Amino acid sequence: MESSSLRGLLDEYAEVQEQLADPAVHADQANARKLGRRYAELAPIVKVIGELDGAEEDLVAAKELASEDEAFAIEAAEIAARIPVLEKRLTELLLPRDPYDSSDVVMEIKSGEGGEESALFASDLLRMYLRYAERHGWKAEVLDSVYSDLGGFKDVTVSIKSRSANADGVWARLKFEGGVHRVQRVPATESQGRIHTSASGVLIYPEPEEVNVEIDPNDLRIDVFRSSGPGGQSVNTTDSAVRITHLPTGIVVSCQNEKSQIQNRARAMIVLQARMQALAEEEAASKASDARKSQIRTVDRSERIRTYNFAENRIADHRVNYKAYNLDQVLDGDLDGVLDALVNADREERLAEHV
Repeated sequence: MESSSLRGLLDEYAEVQEQLADPAVHADQANARKLGRRYAELAPIVKVIGELDGAEEDLVAAKELASEDEAFAIEAAEIAARIPVLEKRLTELLLPRDPYDSSDVVMEIKSGEGGEESALFASDLLRMYLRYAERHGWKAEVLDSVYSDLGGFKDVTVSIKSRSANADGVWARLKFEGGVHRVQRVPATESQGRIHTSASGVLIYPEPEEVNVEIDPNDLRIDVFRSSGPGGQSVNTTDSAVRITHLPTGIVVSCQNEKSQIQNRARAMIVLQARMQALAEEEAASKASDARKSQIRTVDRSERIRTYNFAENRIADHRVNYKAYNLDQVLDGDLDGVLDALVNADREERLAEHV
């Protein structure tokens, strides 16, 4: 990257830092959060630029002194070896970012092939993501759920939010989770002890802070009903649950976990906005014949992305040939191993594209 461009980033960093120091800026929480995230994006870049500049200056000095003291020749060699590492790190940081990396997410988990066993596995996936969110200090909230007869989930929607402004938010870690998750185990419903294969689907969207798609109220059908729990029993005596259907696309979202109809309607609109934005972007990418090389929407949601084999305590992600034998820990929220493999593979691919 040209020095003028790097100087521009350094100037922007100083400007953002100055704005964040102004108490008046924090009167607008949305703007302050946006500035905080930009500051978090720029801070590691500025740090590496400083380290690289310092290393280059030290190398010049060490070479000048090497003729007088052999120790400086050794130091010069060490510094020279460190510079390419810093340059690669700077290149990685300067790669075009997924514009939603700092975003919160809306996640839907749906049962699929396998009936009740699939619904039970959907509840296992939900617990896995909730535990992962807890480990990272994120706030997770179930917005809507449809239970199966055995207490699993036919469909569940959850909002996962970061509690602080970070360059890499919830989307940066979980954006590759969308797809078909296959499970191989002996189901609770199996009396012969045979291993069955079933699957559940995960859909994930960045939760928009600013709505970039317009939704015509005339295109919406809004129904209200009583919320229900496991087995279909009513858990509310009033019609507080809300179902919103976007008629032109057929997208249906519902929310029943809040106590009031107004709150449920607001939550349902957030989910609808996220799904509409994701749909609009996917259609735009398709029209532009974009092969999704950026992997912002890397997963074809009709394909199997991961297998959870209980008999072998094995988890395998088929996109990056990741395999580990700690399935019990993964289901307890220790997802960083597989997520790191996906993030690293994405970064290496983007680096190769910019060589």
